Amino acid sequence: MGNAQSPQTNSRFITASRAFTQNELENLKSLFFSLAAQSNSSGKFVSPSVFESFFGLRGPLGERLFDLVTQKRKDQKLTYEDLVVAKGTYEKGTNEEIEEFIYQLLDVSGDGALGRSDLESVLVQILTHVFSSTNNETGFDSHQDAVQIFIRAATFSENDERFTYEDFKHWCTLLPSVRKFLGSLLMPPEVGRPGCQVPRLVYGENIDSHLVLLKKEYGWHIGGALPQHELEEWRLLYHSSINGLSFTTFLGNITRTCSNDGGPTVLIVKDKEGYIYGGYASQAWERHGDFYGDLKSFLFQLYPKASIYKPTGANNNLQWCAVNFSSDSIPNGIGFGGRANHFGLFVSASFDQGHTFTCTTFGSPCLSKTNRVELEVIECWGVGGEEKGSGSHNNNGVKGSVLERFKEDRNMLKMVGLANSSE
Repeated sequence: MGNAQSPQTNSRFITASRAFTQNELENLKSLFFSLAAQSNSSGKFVSPSVFESFFGLRGPLGERLFDLVTQKRKDQKLTYEDLVVAKGTYEKGTNEEIEEFIYQLLDVSGDGALGRSDLESVLVQILTHVFSSTNNETGFDSHQDAVQIFIRAATFSENDERFTYEDFKHWCTLLPSVRKFLGSLLMPPEVGRPGCQVPRLVYGENIDSHLVLLKKEYGWHIGGALPQHELEEWRLLYHSSINGLSFTTFLGNITRTCSNDGGPTVLIVKDKEGYIYGGYASQAWERHGDFYGDLKSFLFQLYPKASIYKPTGANNNLQWCAVNFSSDSIPNGIGFGGRANHFGLFVSASFDQGHTFTCTTFGSPCLSKTNRVELEVIECWGVGGEEKGSGSHNNNGVKGSVLERFKEDRNMLKMVGLANSSE
């Protein structure tokens, strides 16, 4: 079918075909004939313009993808065999084969030397594609601002210019949204292409959007590490500029309004150095005297660079939430990873200071300019569900504030000399 294929291509086609069921091959054949008809090629091939239009990719990224899918023949003709080989490699191949394909895809200049300008061009196209189809409010003045925070996560070899395959693989771990998007380009966009989901950010009409730390690009970045059902809607539960720097108010707001009786949340802080970072807490913020949580939690950076740090499995020191302890070994506040008094991220109960250290729990560096930080803004978002009013919230029959609900715990701690003497 189509152009004459070389023995090597025929061999690749036969191998790739084995990765699909007969029904999948029939569907691919139907897709090919539909696109070929639009290309006015008598069913022989798909043209670049029809290909790019169908997959929703234009510009350098779409052109580069077409070049790779047609096995760099430069004849501007995509055959059925090409489509099967490309999808067999790109969607059905091993992780190494898929990543090698994506790495080649990033070289939009096609000169064989992947560099900073290639990444910038790709990121502009990704962000333009993702946010052109959303109704979210504008976050940054231009995509170039967002592009730079993602570029800063990259490590370049050879005089800060060449982006090697190893550099690329590390970059993908830090930016899962970018990896998801680049790994799903041969999926029709209307079926919900991975890497395009942006949570809808919901907050009160009386809140100035300029006060909110979580811009739409940040939400897309964080969401790359989350499952689909947690990307529908995020609700602002607490903001220090509106609710005040109060640990008690923070816990009270989340307890009263967080979905799923205290479900997952995104905590974001901005310090006085201008750095923005935080953590995803998979479990509710509840009073403990030790670490708790599960391996779904992670840390992230948002500005001046964007990165995500997932658990390494080195330990289970994931979430921390301590209230009214008087022991120095149990610091009051909330945190992620590391160890007591040396967390990956910690916000003290005073809610105006904290710290961030290199952390084996998440394989994360210090998230700010310095280890000890003064906090300027703290906000927390409820993830993946509708807000519950205080009247409908179920505390399992226990009424009152967070502190009141742990009154029995504190009385017990007094007996062993750990509770705050002022209680």
